[in-house]
Amino acid sequence: MSTFLWGTATAAYQIEGAVAEDGRGTSIWDTFTHEPGRVRDGHTGDVACDHYHRTAEDIALMSGLGVNAYRFSISWPRVQPGGRTNEKGLGFYDRLVDDLLAEGITPVPTLFHWDLPQELQDEGGWMNRDISGKFADYAAIVAHRLADRVGTWITLNEPFVHMAFGYALGVHAPGQSLLLDALPTAHHQLLAHGLATQALRAAGAREILISNNCTPVWPASDSPEDLAAAEAYDTLHNRLFNDPILTGAYPDLSAFGKDAPQDGLDVISTPIDGLGVNYYNPTRIAAPRQDAFPFDDAGITGYPTTAFGWPVVPDGLHELLTGLKQRYGQRLPPVYVTENGCSQPDDVSPDGTVDDPERIAFLDGHLAALQRARRDGVDVRGYFVWSLLDNFEWAEGYNQRFGLVHVDFETLRRTPKSSYHWLKAYLGHQ
Repeated sequence: MSTFLWGTATAAYQIEGAVAEDGRGTSIWDTFTHEPGRVRDGHTGDVACDHYHRTAEDIALMSGLGVNAYRFSISWPRVQPGGRTNEKGLGFYDRLVDDLLAEGITPVPTLFHWDLPQELQDEGGWMNRDISGKFADYAAIVAHRLADRVGTWITLNEPFVHMAFGYALGVHAPGQSLLLDALPTAHHQLLAHGLATQALRAAGAREILISNNCTPVWPASDSPEDLAAAEAYDTLHNRLFNDPILTGAYPDLSAFGKDAPQDGLDVISTPIDGLGVNYYNPTRIAAPRQDAFPFDDAGITGYPTTAFGWPVVPDGLHELLTGLKQRYGQRLPPVYVTENGCSQPDDVSPDGTVDDPERIAFLDGHLAALQRARRDGVDVRGYFVWSLLDNFEWAEGYNQRFGLVHVDFETLRRTPKSSYHWLKAYLGHQ
């Protein structure tokens, strides 16, 4: 697309609610959040922001902000519960697409943002290779319904995070703690991406991306041990999910005592039209102090932090984007920053406003870094703020607020924050 995409981003389970309405099936997050002790304060996404019933209000907020794109995710269990096509579920997204287009907002759907149908998890989830073909079938169903109006698609969101938090460490759904034995979920997600890319193309999709969570990796020192640990972490977090797609080969996994899969690489490396990059912060890595992984997170100090405790390093976005260009050269397709944002402890003032100067500073710094990367020759074609709304923040429940719009989770009242108004003014000058 020739027009730069300025947008906001959300995910189905985090905002939709309506988990038992209109034939929606059960997702792994429905199961996980209702297990005691899994989510902070026992919060669930049963209601979330109630976006399912408030789409008109939320689209009006986007239109008022002045964005020209909206990245949202499609709920697999809403569209295909029990392996059956649910017309009411498809109808919701059909109407959403039409309503966005009516406001001049480009819909950019993500097919999988972690809400796997529970019945597929019961068959092994992403540890089961068969899921890759089932994902492609689901992609075809959605594309045949929407591809006449939706040109840009994202297959998967952050397969690294889903593997690491959901299957290796157990802090996200489905809550498995397999450590390095979770690595097959990387291969199966990438196979699913490749097969879905082919299915989307067959249905008429014009642009296909994957959104990978990427991080610049900083060694804690120049010691050989720390440098080796940083290289291992870069391999696991970044290269494991970018190399097979962009180069047709896996990186060396010997640091993890594993052999890289050799099957399906022709499918995984099916050409894509853009690489989605989700950036939040760099990662500083040291030699391991225990044996489970060949690295340790050494933490980053000397920078402001978000409410999550994440360091705010705008220059890291420039480092990441230029580093991707340096690593992949002509193999790197156009890049879209598909998530970037920060959590802050936002409160409504007595006068009804929400002032969030830290988020304004975050956006200002990261947008400057983005523009600098573009001037330095990186073909960046889109930027999506995470998130439009305060929402259900996975294992943190409703305790971390990333939104440009404040949501009162008791009344569901939406209040645009000062960052919303700042970004509106910024976009007015683009």
